[in-house]
Amino acid sequence: MDNKVLKTNYELRAISRDQLKGVWGKMAVTILIYYLITIVPQFIFWEYGLNIPIIDIIITIIVSIILGPFTLGFAGYFLKRIRGEIFSLENIFDGFKRFGSSFLLIFLMYLFIFLWALLLIIPGIIKAFSYSMAFYIMYDDPNIKPLEALKKSKNMMKGYKKEYFLLGLSFFGWILLGILTLGIGYLWLSPYISLSFGNFYENLKNIQEENLVVE
Repeated sequence: MDNKVLKTNYELRAISRDQLKGVWGKMAVTILIYYLITIVPQFIFWEYGLNIPIIDIIITIIVSIILGPFTLGFAGYFLKRIRGEIFSLENIFDGFKRFGSSFLLIFLMYLFIFLWALLLIIPGIIKAFSYSMAFYIMYDDPNIKPLEALKKSKNMMKGYKKEYFLLGLSFFGWILLGILTLGIGYLWLSPYISLSFGNFYENLKNIQEENLVVE
């Protein structure tokens, strides 16, 4: 594979900004609703110490269970925008139609990353990069098994983990700015970052499909 054919970080971010035109506010609202469902309940109980441990545990378990379906739903949500398809808030719940597969995928992903991280932090991070395309792959192939999606992501990312890391690193300044806004800026930053990573997947997928045709 030739890394030179991969779009630069600048190009991926520019494409993502174009895709955000006219829908940035819409996507920010979607992110807000997701935060209200997953983060706010935990924040209330953890931060304000309501002294109801069993409720803390229940909320944490529920959030952990629904994380996989939501991750799959968001993968589709952003890919629809990238591909010029109609998308809406309801799309972030699409992952629940494949609840079992998406839950098992994120469980296995975190398990493998954790086991690699037990060796050293760096191997765990590298594995996280290797598995980063798995939910996009599952979205594009509804029949794929979780382990197969992880394997396909691993193969897809061979030779491209550095580019993926640098793309994430390019948002470091924006992330600091989000912290300064007490997290409010993340409502607008999250769609920008997510579209950029989605465009990374789309670009890499097209490159590898074209290489297969040539071969």
